[in-house]
Amino acid sequence: MLNTHTRATRFSVICGVALLALTGCSAGDASPASGAHTAAPSDAADERPAADAVTIEEAWVKSAEKDEMTAAFGLLKNSSDTDANIVSVTSTASPMMELHETVANESGQMVMREVEGGFVIPANGEFSLEPAGNHIMIMGLPAAVTAGEDITFTLEFADGSTLDFTAIVKDYAGANENYDGGHGEHDAHDDAAEHDAHSGH
Repeated sequence: MLNTHTRATRFSVICGVALLALTGCSAGDASPASGAHTAAPSDAADERPAADAVTIEEAWVKSAEKDEMTAAFGLLKNSSDTDANIVSVTSTASPMMELHETVANESGQMVMREVEGGFVIPANGEFSLEPAGNHIMIMGLPAAVTAGEDITFTLEFADGSTLDFTAIVKDYAGANENYDGGHGEHDAHDDAAEHDAHSGH
């Protein structure tokens, strides 16, 4: 009887040790798996082309006669986390296009001049093109642009991407800005007749 009891006791002890060893292995194997799920994904930067992040609302152009000058306006919106820089513009309306700002000159008179570096739309922000402010200047119209007509524009960004948009022509009479005299290319437009031609923006 003593031998039988001793053997039973030893068997129980061996089984218990083996069970503990198996439990320890299972716990050790589970740790790496659970740890793998704790890694947080890294946030990807917004690397979209600028043209994919920019839209324009309420785009319009002031009506004008042949050989005159006019301007395009609207509200530019940038949905990306980085600034969007418009460096140039082309249009079906005229081969002569510039990005303009309106500022006060030395005598306090409001004048229009080309913007160095183009327009910058802030990240997740807006940039307004409006009469007596920033605008797209259209010069030397080969044909009149009349109310109700649609004009197509293409904006080019610093990253090389482009955005096409259409603006409707409207009759408008507004502010009276002159060109900055420092622009030699515009000196020919400083006479009263040319001034009256673009007095609506």
